[in-house]
Amino acid sequence: MGKTIKHTRKLAYAAICLALCLVLPFLTGQIPQIGQMLSPMHIPVFLCGFLCGWPWGLTVGFIAPLLRGALFGMPALVPGGIAMAFELATYGFLSGLLYRIFPKTTGYIYATLLLSMFCGRIVWGVARFLISGVAQTQFTFSLFLAGAITNAIPGIILHLILVPLIVIAMQRAKLIPEE
Repeated sequence: MGKTIKHTRKLAYAAICLALCLVLPFLTGQIPQIGQMLSPMHIPVFLCGFLCGWPWGLTVGFIAPLLRGALFGMPALVPGGIAMAFELATYGFLSGLLYRIFPKTTGYIYATLLLSMFCGRIVWGVARFLISGVAQTQFTFSLFLAGAITNAIPGIILHLILVPLIVIAMQRAKLIPEE
């Protein structure tokens, strides 16, 4: 496949992933208690990293929460949207980079996803901590644990089921561009 065709495919995938980042929260937002816990914007960002590579994943991940916050008011840009931009950028970057480095097997897809999730949540915590210092609010370790783990369990489970299934299906259909 020609270089231009590969680039065009990645651009199209990235655009679809960004659009999904804007739309999916409307679907889960209808479930008051669980909607936010499902972290619907994370799914397309992970997929963008896997499908398009780290530059596209990082870009879509960083832009998505900021664009959604500017267009629809959610997430609020300070402190959530900015911290989320760094978190999702990390997800897109690492899922794209690790998928390129690791073998394309099911086990390594899960390893890529788990490492990306772990690092992204750490980056989110650091960003929230730094923003809280500037905004003169508190962000304690217990708030970090609640936001990164306890409240995120439904989303973590959803991501661990859905993202690998989609990536594996797209691998089998030969829809993931080769580097």
